[in-house]
Amino acid sequence: MKIKHIVIICLTLFGCKQKKTAILADDNDVYIPLPKVIHPKDNPSSPEKIRLGKLLFYDPILSGNKDVSCATCHHPKFAYAENIDLSMGSNAVGLGMHRTFLKNNTIPFVKRNAHTVINAAYNGINTKGKFNPNNAPMFWDNRVKSLEEQALKPIQALEEMRGNILEESVILDTVVNRLQQNREYQKLFASAFPKQPNINKTNLAKAIACFERTLVTPNSRFDRYLQGDENAISQSEKDGFALFKKAKCHLCHSGPMFSDYKIHTLGMRDNKKLKISDDGFKKTYGFRTPTLRNLRHTGPYMHNGELKTLLEVLEFYEDISTGISQNPLVANEQMDSLAVQINLKVKDMSSIISFFNTLNSDNFDKEIPSKVPSGLPVGGNIQ
Repeated sequence: MKIKHIVIICLTLFGCKQKKTAILADDNDVYIPLPKVIHPKDNPSSPEKIRLGKLLFYDPILSGNKDVSCATCHHPKFAYAENIDLSMGSNAVGLGMHRTFLKNNTIPFVKRNAHTVINAAYNGINTKGKFNPNNAPMFWDNRVKSLEEQALKPIQALEEMRGNILEESVILDTVVNRLQQNREYQKLFASAFPKQPNINKTNLAKAIACFERTLVTPNSRFDRYLQGDENAISQSEKDGFALFKKAKCHLCHSGPMFSDYKIHTLGMRDNKKLKISDDGFKKTYGFRTPTLRNLRHTGPYMHNGELKTLLEVLEFYEDISTGISQNPLVANEQMDSLAVQINLKVKDMSSIISFFNTLNSDNFDKEIPSKVPSGLPVGGNIQ
């Protein structure tokens, strides 16, 4: 299939004079390479802030029991996601599939699959490559709007980092107090945030967000293809891309991140590990469209990790195109109108999965600090 290209010159967006190409059809069918990361005006990037944010990301001093860090469930080994369906936060040991709760545990599983942090800097990006870091939807239900706001939520959550020894009302003050008492963190915060007082929850969030914005993969083979390198992807992968659009997957998986960042109700069955059904955004059983980038590294899939392979995901979408919900608590009338427009064929699935591989990239920061300022185990109790 011959693919038509148009040239887009976007010096302010892409920061260079290199020609950019997009594949042109309807609005949702326009794909451009990932642009440069944008930082909030009140949180500009700096090497000092990035260094501090990375150490905080790996330091379990941020958790109530001092046993969990951000990296516990967002580890570089799994592309800053986790290779299990539902995470185990506080009161557990091990990493990924080897993680288990301690005896006599009363803390529940985290009720949703861990999103990858990679490329979260682009959340909310539209088909034209425009995005606002102060209005970037986070989590499966879009409940917060920036990486800065997102950074504090897991610390406050019982099943993630807070644990059951501290109340939600005091956890952030407790964590800030710990940081204020640590001499190395005093120096790191002073370097990253020269104005006093510099150790507070706002700067804690800013530092973590600044580090997370370094975790991007803008040079996948598909990005290079869009930039004009016809040999970056194979003919079979180009065919898979055409079939992806023919099946109308692009109606929701649009834009540079292959997500419209909107909420859709798909009738996915509940994960049996949960004692209570997860009814999603405003009790609609709707969840945000996930990115399709780096799928090879970030399974299992869907909001609750119920689907283990990409083939299972495509088969699920083929099934729900009939308009029949697979969750008895979701009426057929609730099913998203776009989902029933999907036209997937079994014979096309392997080609589409082949195309997904062009969106993978392992060119991200995998270096783990040898130690953290608290002296606690790096990454938490993951050994």
